[in-house]
Amino acid sequence: MLTTEQLGHLRHWDNLSRQQTNDWSLMQGKGVSQDDFGGYRFQLAYMIYGLALTHRHRLPAAPGLFQPTIQRLITKLLEPEVWLYWRDVSRGGSVFNAHLGELGEEWDPVVRDNIMYSAYVQSTALLHDYLFTDDRFARPESLTFRHWSFFWGGGEKRFAYDRDSLTEHLYWQMVANGYLGVACEPNCIFQICNQPAILGFRLHDLLTGGHRAEEVVAGYEQAWADFGRLDAGGHYNTMMLADSRRVRPNEVPSPWVDAWCGALMNMWNSDFVHQHYPRQVSDFLIPGPDGTLSVPSAPAREVMGQRVVADTCDFGWVAAWAAEMGDKATVDGLLGHADRFFSPVWRDGGLYYPRNDTLTDEDGNRTEIEPMSGNVLLGYARLNVPDGLHGLYQNPWPDGHFTEPAIVAVDRNVDVSRAEVIDGVLHTRVRINPAAPGGGTVTFGRLPERWRLNGSAVSTPDFVVPPGPAHDIIVEPLS
Repeated sequence: MLTTEQLGHLRHWDNLSRQQTNDWSLMQGKGVSQDDFGGYRFQLAYMIYGLALTHRHRLPAAPGLFQPTIQRLITKLLEPEVWLYWRDVSRGGSVFNAHLGELGEEWDPVVRDNIMYSAYVQSTALLHDYLFTDDRFARPESLTFRHWSFFWGGGEKRFAYDRDSLTEHLYWQMVANGYLGVACEPNCIFQICNQPAILGFRLHDLLTGGHRAEEVVAGYEQAWADFGRLDAGGHYNTMMLADSRRVRPNEVPSPWVDAWCGALMNMWNSDFVHQHYPRQVSDFLIPGPDGTLSVPSAPAREVMGQRVVADTCDFGWVAAWAAEMGDKATVDGLLGHADRFFSPVWRDGGLYYPRNDTLTDEDGNRTEIEPMSGNVLLGYARLNVPDGLHGLYQNPWPDGHFTEPAIVAVDRNVDVSRAEVIDGVLHTRVRINPAAPGGGTVTFGRLPERWRLNGSAVSTPDFVVPPGPAHDIIVEPLS
């Protein structure tokens, strides 16, 4: 059964998915221009990942709860405000690529480099089609990036892809780079940002019967063997400079590097990630009052005489990492700190931790929290299961899953805390959430010709949930 808090996170993600076009309320962080780790693309993608994990591992018989939200979030992922940063970042000029000279302005956000966006578009579209046995994003131009302004930029910029053409494009970029990976910003190949593309290749294989993920992983392993995944301190190397093949270690070290990389790489390299996790995470955890745990962020860097202002999302990423590792004690300690010091808010039935730029309270307890952690990663950690991404990657839906009875539609004001099929019988638990609008109806599908609901034969697949406490519903064949 999902807890009240877990239901609250799901509803918050649904609420954010329903905001009007270009309304990014509650999602703006400290950084500017969407080029840091708290950008909209990351918040949207990991909401989708969190929904996918919850559907796969906790509510497998409720596709109607998850599919509409994921579709809305993918629509937002394609909005210009999410990807227009690439027009500027593509030109280079950072400390890692300024020596390459002026690289030219690139409007197409997936045609070269920028795996920190393109892989999320690819993998989330494939997650949708895989989880819901739907070819929505296989349709031509179903993943189209377009922008036009009356005031600047000339004619419409329009770049049309779909899940297959985008996967093909990313695959050949991987091949061209000798499987080391595709760059994020020019010249910078991050280990972290290439993991979502590997997930995308695996999902594409499951849909089409290919073996690209196996090939890419083998090539990736061989390519990085010459450099090592870990630095001298035992932490994940952050990135490689493509031109010099020089690897940059996890300086300081920064918690987000190990946590983000470990949480994702566990998909396909679980033994390695689990082996190094205990020692790595111990460098980042600070005990607090009453069994709580915190994660201090590394000091902001000074670059070219400027202090870098950005969201690192350290606290949230360590929580997500610990959840994937099945480290319940650490997850509980971090969530305990969040509930105590991050001022949780319930809004329209949804739970989140609002942005706070103040580093600590008067007693030195961390209070700083950014939207990526407060909106997404702490909910992701609370909803994931041990080896959740690993299970999603390694263990496809069992045979017959898509023909089993399921909840195929859910009104907005219904919370679903259980939805699973046991021996051909659908077991669900639902309740009305008075904080949300809606008609209170749940619709069942994939039903046998004759069936009964809670012991009574019925003729309609729709069930109107009465108000009050949660209701258990059993849907079974009528013998």
